[in-house]
Amino acid sequence: MIKVLRPLLRGSTYTGVLFAALGALAALPLALVALVPVAGMRADPYLLSAVLSLALWVVLIGVVGLAGVTRRVLVRGARRLLRVTVPDPVKGASGERWRTPVFLVVHVLSGWVLLFGGSVLLTMAVALPGNWASGDVRFSLFGHATDLTGGWSWVVAAVCLAVAAVLFVAVAGGLRRLAPRLLGPSAQERLAMAAERERALAERNRLAHELHDSIGHTLTAATIQAAVAGEMLAADPTAARAAMRSIEESTRAALEDLDYVLGVLRDEQAGTAPTRTLADLPELLDRLRHAGAVVESEILGSPERVHGTLSRAAYRILQEGLTNALRHGAGGPIRLRVAAGEDGLELSVDNEAKAGPSGFPTSGHGLPGLAERVRLLHGEFEAGPYGGGVGGAGGAGGAGGVGGGGLQRWRLAVRLPVRWAA
Repeated sequence: MIKVLRPLLRGSTYTGVLFAALGALAALPLALVALVPVAGMRADPYLLSAVLSLALWVVLIGVVGLAGVTRRVLVRGARRLLRVTVPDPVKGASGERWRTPVFLVVHVLSGWVLLFGGSVLLTMAVALPGNWASGDVRFSLFGHATDLTGGWSWVVAAVCLAVAAVLFVAVAGGLRRLAPRLLGPSAQERLAMAAERERALAERNRLAHELHDSIGHTLTAATIQAAVAGEMLAADPTAARAAMRSIEESTRAALEDLDYVLGVLRDEQAGTAPTRTLADLPELLDRLRHAGAVVESEILGSPERVHGTLSRAAYRILQEGLTNALRHGAGGPIRLRVAAGEDGLELSVDNEAKAGPSGFPTSGHGLPGLAERVRLLHGEFEAGPYGGGVGGAGGAGGAGGVGGGGLQRWRLAVRLPVRWAA
């Protein structure tokens, strides 16, 4: 018994009834318009006039349902009153346009059935017991008359009340089940939504890589440069000032990257994305040397001919490799090699690494991020210690996670395919 009454105890049932009633009332002007063409017809073919008016009314409702604003209004109303989860329509995605008109027609017709049927049933449920108290009741329906005497009026009143309750629950439940199917995303819209989510995720991953590479490198270099400046402040003020200027330059560049990323994450109109390419490599090496690092660079071929995405990716790969060398290196020289040949672009960073943990915290995302970047460019990626086998990004952990004691040579090697411009 409680299970049967449960729908009547839900607030969504009554808000669903309100949703249906609002749809019926909103379509009332269209019903008046549908009566105009048949107003001049004779009264004899009354049934034909009624059918034509109803058909025209349904057509007008369907035409209104084709408007994009109609679907948006119905979606918001279904969320608030039917209490169903229906996402907003996807802008620019083409779906089955018939779905909204069908729902709107069902919405309006069910609303009128509810208004007329519910009003009649509730009126009878209230009036019958009062008429029994004053005498007999004569009940007429479609030309058939029945006398209700005694307690039968109470029975009929109870039945009318129960039927009204069933009608309310049926209309609200039917619209609640129908709304996600007809107002929800179509197959094409689901594909568009999935593509948009994939695009947003890829953009966020790209921004995460940019932040990791740029901010991580800047903080590492600035920490080392600050330590060098502190040690040389009294002995060599000129060198200390040079280190401080290098910190200022590197942090300014990192702030540009940070402002751009934050603008994108806030959905603001971000400025032009800062572009660092292989052409900026000498500046990067100068900052490292100002930090006290010994960098031995070897540039072969024509890396200046590498442009666009490949050049930017190559810069970020070398930046991450040099940052890891600073974090986890043993203080020896860092060997950097860039070779641009006809069949590909080869990048490598080679340094002595400490076997134990370094003084810098690591997130563990650096090398896996580089491996993913290289994979998207259809390149080859290796990172690991010499002699003990070359490990992948997952096994490298953080460039300082080599086992054993003492020092080991660590190498990051990447090979990217190149298409040279004619």
